[in-house]
Amino acid sequence: MSDNTPFYVTTAISYPNGRPHIGHAYEAISTDVIARFQRLMGRKVRFQTGTDEHGLKMARKAEEQGRTARQLADEMSGYFREMCDALNISYDRFIRTVEDDHHSASQAIWQRMEAAGDLYLDRYEGWYSVRDEAYYDESELTEGEGGVKLSPQGTPVEWTVEESWFFRLSKYQDKLLKLLRTPGFLEPASRRNEMIAFAEQGLRDLSVSRTSFDWGVKVPGSDDHVMYVWVDALTNYLTGLGFPDDGGDMAEFWPANLHIIGKDIVRFHTIYWPAFLMSADLPVPQKVFGHGFLLNRGQKESKSLGNVTDPLELADKFGVDALRYFLMREVAYGQDGSYSPEAIVTRANAELANSFGNLAQRTLSMIAKNMDGELEPFVTTEADDTLLSHVADACRVQLPREFNDLAFSVGIEAWMRAVYACNQYVDEQAPWTLKKTDPERMKAVLLTLFMALRDLGIAIQPVVPDKAANLLDQLGIPTNERDYSALSDAEWYTRVAESGFVVAKPTPIFPRLEMPEEEGA
Repeated sequence: MSDNTPFYVTTAISYPNGRPHIGHAYEAISTDVIARFQRLMGRKVRFQTGTDEHGLKMARKAEEQGRTARQLADEMSGYFREMCDALNISYDRFIRTVEDDHHSASQAIWQRMEAAGDLYLDRYEGWYSVRDEAYYDESELTEGEGGVKLSPQGTPVEWTVEESWFFRLSKYQDKLLKLLRTPGFLEPASRRNEMIAFAEQGLRDLSVSRTSFDWGVKVPGSDDHVMYVWVDALTNYLTGLGFPDDGGDMAEFWPANLHIIGKDIVRFHTIYWPAFLMSADLPVPQKVFGHGFLLNRGQKESKSLGNVTDPLELADKFGVDALRYFLMREVAYGQDGSYSPEAIVTRANAELANSFGNLAQRTLSMIAKNMDGELEPFVTTEADDTLLSHVADACRVQLPREFNDLAFSVGIEAWMRAVYACNQYVDEQAPWTLKKTDPERMKAVLLTLFMALRDLGIAIQPVVPDKAANLLDQLGIPTNERDYSALSDAEWYTRVAESGFVVAKPTPIFPRLEMPEEEGA
């Protein structure tokens, strides 16, 4: 099962004109689960996240607050790094687009596109959304209250006229359509179909520089121009690998195996970004996945509704791993999903506390109490073998297969079925009764459960890393035997037993959470 090939995965870099919200946390957590899973599979993983700090939106926000754009960027980027660290996001680099190496990388890809003959100077006249940092055709707009023109995202657009460098996006239409139709490049299928339909309408050349403000990466040879923020932002995926140096990490990890992004920025990542790369004579990413949105009790979060959630408050209230588990278990990845504090508590209590946590607690308690914590050799019966086979199939086959396909909720469901099977086994075997009637059989039952807990703990590590580590510590499993190659190791139990490890009275892994009080109660 082990795979030692390099694996490069990224989030979209967050635009820090406001503090992180639950959507940022969802993307960071889900990408972290992917990175941790691939590491467990034995792969050398590079995981990058960060902040996208240039553009008109940041410049205007800073101006409103009476400070420089760099001052705003420094403060707000810090909140995103704080979120990642608090949520146990195992990134290898947190990149900021204000960093010198990123400016160098952005200018290098610009020069490659220019050398390919794909950049020309002209005049831009058209609709621009500052909030989206995106250009829109008249046909894409709708009319809001008071006749205000709105983008497909519902954001106001403004008419913009300025000198601009243009990228020959139209030149790459046929290649992009071929790429979009390549199985596996863009998922889920609904996003792929949207982008194919968009490209089939005809791609226009893209304005890729601005002169109306100066907060951005300077265009080489045109210092009065700054790059369109998306040219700069997308290049971050190369910056982190040392581009324009084509050796080292670039040689090992590019093209990226997977870009994880929100569904609202699929166009930038599957049309603009591949076209830039093609122009620069660089390979395109292997896969882009556009996840859905999280809805607060079924509603989209907005400041006007007063329902914007601070993810760190949720993590502080319910625990980081409980939040991580809920988000990956509750929502079918790729679709929109809904959350609420009550739903988090209900899911965490039912599955983590009552099922998995209780299984570990009573198994280890009985070993500590009834066997003085000592692990012994034992002979399995058919019932033991059936249980272990079921757990092994769920943890070594079903969960990895689904996680590899980004079907996290399906993989966790298979894992939970194994947890339920273990609890049913406890009830059927009744070791508390066997203690009086057949002590040797009691030991076999408890040690069978001990072995099952090992597999369950290793498999769920990407989702609940701290709590899984807590369990594996209590099981005496060495840190170098906690990956998928270890799952196929039949000798691990003997090594733990012969090491003199004694099962101590366990500490609860998942205490029950309290249901939040209703507002106004």
